[in-house]
Amino acid sequence: KSMKKYSQISTLLLIVAYLISCGPSLKVSNDYDKSVNFDQYKTFALYNSDSIHGAISPLNQQRIINAVKDEMVKKGFQENTSNPDVLVNITAILENRVAVSSTTDYYGYGGMYRPYYWGGGMGSSTTNYNVQHYKDGSLIIDVIDASSKKLIWQGIGNKEIDKPAKDPDAAISKAVASIMESFPPGKTKK
Repeated sequence: KSMKKYSQISTLLLIVAYLISCGPSLKVSNDYDKSVNFDQYKTFALYNSDSIHGAISPLNQQRIINAVKDEMVKKGFQENTSNPDVLVNITAILENRVAVSSTTDYYGYGGMYRPYYWGGGMGSSTTNYNVQHYKDGSLIIDVIDASSKKLIWQGIGNKEIDKPAKDPDAAISKAVASIMESFPPGKTKK
C-alpha cells in the first residue's frame, strides 16, 4: 500500500515538474474558429477546473488557475461568474512514454570508423540499445462561447517532464503566458 502511495506521489511530482518548468522544450500550439469575432467577448469565468484536480497538487492547481485568470485580465477580460461571455476550461494530462535508440559499434571503434577488409566477413559489430522512460505532460486551455457552449480557441503546451523548477509561481505563470500568447487571435501585442 505504501508503494502505491509513493508511486502516486511520484506521478504528481512529475506533472508538477511539467507545469512549473518552462524551458525551451515547451512546445506550444493553438487553434481557433476563424469565423468568430473575438472582439464581442469582454467577460470570462472558469468552466471546469476539476479536470486538473486529479493530475497535480492543490498548490499547483491554484497556481495554474491564478495564472490563467491573470492572463485573461491582462488581455482586457473581466471575471464574471454569473453571466460570462466565454468560459475557460483547463485540463492537465500526464502520459508515460518510452524512447528507444540504438548505436552500432563497428569493429570496436564506436561506429565512427568502418574499415573495409578485402575478402569480407572479417569484422564484427555490436548494437547497444538505450531505453529512456519519461513522462509527457500537456496543459490544455480551452475557451468556449458561453451561450452556444462551442469551442472557439484552444491552446496546448506539451513538455517532457524531467525535474521541478526552483520557483513554481514564476515558472507556471511563464508557461501559461506562453500557451495563451496568441489569445485572442487577431489582437496586436502591446
